[in-house]
Amino acid sequence: MRALVNEALRPAAVPAPSAEAAAFHAALTGYRPTPLRTLPPMAAQLGLGAVLVKDESARLGLPAFKVLGAAWAVERALREQPDVRTLVAASAGNHGRAVAHVAARRGLACRVFLPDRAAPARRAAIAAEGAEVVVVDGSYEDAVACARAAGAEAGALEVADVGESGPARWVIDGYATLFAELAAAGADADLLLVPVGVGSLAAAAARFGAATGTRVVGVEPVTAACLTASLAAGEPTAVPTPGTSMAGLDCAEVSAAAWPSLRDGVAGTVCVRDAEVYGAMRELAAAGLCIGDSGAAPLAALCALTTEAACAGLRAAVDLGPGSRVVLIATEGPTDPDHYRRVFAGSGGAATPPP
Repeated sequence: MRALVNEALRPAAVPAPSAEAAAFHAALTGYRPTPLRTLPPMAAQLGLGAVLVKDESARLGLPAFKVLGAAWAVERALREQPDVRTLVAASAGNHGRAVAHVAARRGLACRVFLPDRAAPARRAAIAAEGAEVVVVDGSYEDAVACARAAGAEAGALEVADVGESGPARWVIDGYATLFAELAAAGADADLLLVPVGVGSLAAAAARFGAATGTRVVGVEPVTAACLTASLAAGEPTAVPTPGTSMAGLDCAEVSAAAWPSLRDGVAGTVCVRDAEVYGAMRELAAAGLCIGDSGAAPLAALCALTTEAACAGLRAAVDLGPGSRVVLIATEGPTDPDHYRRVFAGSGGAATPPP
């Protein structure tokens, strides 16, 4: 399925965004709002009023947005469990690195479980933060199960961004800071495109959208479209995940903590292919933005949403047209640099990575 309209949309049922984390983030060393970039040529090409990119390629010393959720979840958890000595997480890369980074800042040990198809560069980046890296012979969901078991050990805390736990809920609350920055920057968006994965960031986007009247569309790989399947079924639905270069979105099911906000607040979804995302990465590079696969997925989705017949129903549902102001959440920089270079090596010289 290329695009899906959420027929059960009920923005009035979506909880308000949390404002509690913003002051905490603002007090962190190195905090600053990430930039909001404009893409006038892309807006003209697609016949839109404006296309803007929330560039999360440098956030609190890391190349992805995830640290916002991890830092706030750890802060909240330690208030309740000050005797914790080890943080535990499952990850495809960015969340684990964020948890490891926060653990180092707070003088805690850290253990991160990764699926065996996690890129070597992402494994090495987590280890460089001081964490113990455990590679699981299996999927991301297998890594989640291992982390859950390790988090039950004495002195350990699982910092999950999936499930029903307190940390999974606090991760969503932490991401609210990103959208508060959008509002402060005067983005005035009509439509927000956000990568999904397990749905924690998309849930925060849905809460922001419901509070501001901004329509929200989730973006997924065609090979890991768990939110699309769940919205179609009306309940959380697991899907097979044969693999995608969008490692942060390679998830079989949505988080239970995120699902109610996704169900009630996301207007629909667009599914994209790896090759389309490579083209979006090159387009962003031509505009001077160094963005990885998962972060480029919203641009690939926007191109489909504005032009393809298969997206006509969703295009009408979100009232996308010539005056629309669209914000894309570019969630990461090139967290696998070797892969990023290969994307451009395969472009026939049509584009080169920014310096």
